[in-house]
Amino acid sequence: MVTCYFNRHFFTLLLLLTVGCKTAPVTGRHQLVMIPESQEIQQGATAFQEISGKEGEVSDSPVAAMVKRVGERIAAVAKRDDYQWEFRLLKGETQNAFCLPGGKVAVYEGILPICQSEAGLAVVMSHEVAHALARHGGERMSQNLAVDSMRQAVAFATSKQTQLKQQIFMQAYGLGTQYGVLLPYSRQHELEADHIGLMLMAEAGYDPNEAPKFWERFAQSSNGQSMEFLSTHPSDGRRQQRLIDLLGEANQIYSRAAERRGLGEPIPLIQVAAAPPTSDQPTVE
Repeated sequence: MVTCYFNRHFFTLLLLLTVGCKTAPVTGRHQLVMIPESQEIQQGATAFQEISGKEGEVSDSPVAAMVKRVGERIAAVAKRDDYQWEFRLLKGETQNAFCLPGGKVAVYEGILPICQSEAGLAVVMSHEVAHALARHGGERMSQNLAVDSMRQAVAFATSKQTQLKQQIFMQAYGLGTQYGVLLPYSRQHELEADHIGLMLMAEAGYDPNEAPKFWERFAQSSNGQSMEFLSTHPSDGRRQQRLIDLLGEANQIYSRAAERRGLGEPIPLIQVAAAPPTSDQPTVE
């Protein structure tokens, strides 16, 4: 009985792994994505409206116009005409930006001083667009579904054990999946978004050599971070080196861009208003 139940969950998981196999753009990495993209896009549009309304949008300003201009140039080379692209500047000193499924991109005022120029802004925005193109959100949800399915099977298989043994076993399994699967995939997503984003900004006509410089400035402003193994984000130094390694390919793409803009225009100095901290504020990605 236990064996049949476990095998059924294992077979279901194996089927999901097979059906949900996708390929990420640019890198060609194989992915597990079981969530329909239409569902992701619908959820992304709803969340985008809620977040923009809560945080407060900056409109009718030169910087907001720059965010839209840079975003549209990146979207033009993203090859997703089916996305309803939107680009917004949000109030607050948070050093953050995000892109939700379907091409909903937001940049917080707080990250602008680190960007310094259109090219620095392109580093951030192309990275966020890359998350959406590679459907990293759907992939993370799919990973959680797969882990959950196996956890249920493990819980049933150990149900005859003493409660203490079961708790120990499940705790070990939970830690194993958290630090062995989910967090490394998150770090892989960040590095992959860096890779895809670098090629996007180069094709959009922005100097890709600005990317590692942006992360150097970001590292200086963040005053370090937690140990990489326990973080969902790779260290800034690791990101810099990976980007430097990719500059040869990116510069070739940049040399063929329809219009080479270099660093573009500098970002005008603005006074950033502090935003009250919220528990559900998006994480820098």
